[in-house]
Amino acid sequence: MRLLSVNLGRAKAVSYTDNPEGVTGIDKQPVDGPVRVSAPGPKGVGGSGLAGDAVCTKEHHGGDDQAVYVVAREDLDHWEAELGRPLANGAFGENLTTRGIDVSGALIGERWRIGSGVVLEITSARIPCATFQGHMGEKRWVKRFTAKGAPGAYLRVIEPGEIRAGDPVEILHRPDHEVTVALAFRAVTTERELQPRLLAAGAALHPEVREWARKYVDKYGG
Repeated sequence: MRLLSVNLGRAKAVSYTDNPEGVTGIDKQPVDGPVRVSAPGPKGVGGSGLAGDAVCTKEHHGGDDQAVYVVAREDLDHWEAELGRPLANGAFGENLTTRGIDVSGALIGERWRIGSGVVLEITSARIPCATFQGHMGEKRWVKRFTAKGAPGAYLRVIEPGEIRAGDPVEILHRPDHEVTVALAFRAVTTERELQPRLLAAGAALHPEVREWARKYVDKYGG
């Protein structure tokens, strides 16, 4: 299990974003050398957990519980075959592209060590948006991406430090529940009746997702 690339984005003017300033940082490119990783601060204030990476719509992106976005190279390879075109590392706007890890099959609260010191904790699944669809330039992309159910994961920073392409990735901790990234994704997109199951992940679950699940239980039971 290893880190194939560290990908950073700069603010770029595009026609397809709903950002009031018309810019997005979704076009992320692999970089050489070490990159500092640290908790960026609360959502709405903090941006990316990676130094030098732009987050342009802080209302929806970035912050401590969405500090780092990770996608498995294996999922990019799947989409390459389906779309019939190459997808470079960073193509989905991910900060980290990995090899040898079932990212969407990982558990909420699972902790990874990357390199010698950085520790990250999985919080939630990535939810596709119109900006992602515009960036990909594929018709019905949000629906197609959702149907596959392999969204990649958001992580928070537990221990800061530096990472770089080629670093090993080690699973330090796997919680004693069955709430995977893929399950969390289905629960907030196509199968809302799954939301009560998300509460088993406890405080590790992204607080917004945890609140949605609690409201669902209050209204419908579970």
